[in-house]
Amino acid sequence: MKVELVTSLKRQATKILADLHDSKEPVLITEHGKPSAYLVDVDDYEFMQQRLTILEGIARGERAVEEGKVHSQRDAKGQMEKWLK
Repeated sequence: MKVELVTSLKRQATKILADLHDSKEPVLITEHGKPSAYLVDVDDYEFMQQRLTILEGIARGERAVEEGKVHSQRDAKGQMEKWLK
């Protein structure tokens, strides 16, 4: 992973962004020697957000199963038929 100082980002934003788009490698921005932010390509960010949404849905489903908040296939089919009318 590439690491850049925040001052470098201020001075060379165009070059850093061009390198980011070419390499698709995230850039860690540091401030006073400490990690401050990640700079990532737009497509990669959107892909990560989509994956996060899917993982959150799976986690909700797992919690529902653990809490017994489930329906039989017959009940679910009956509900779907009502909704689709």
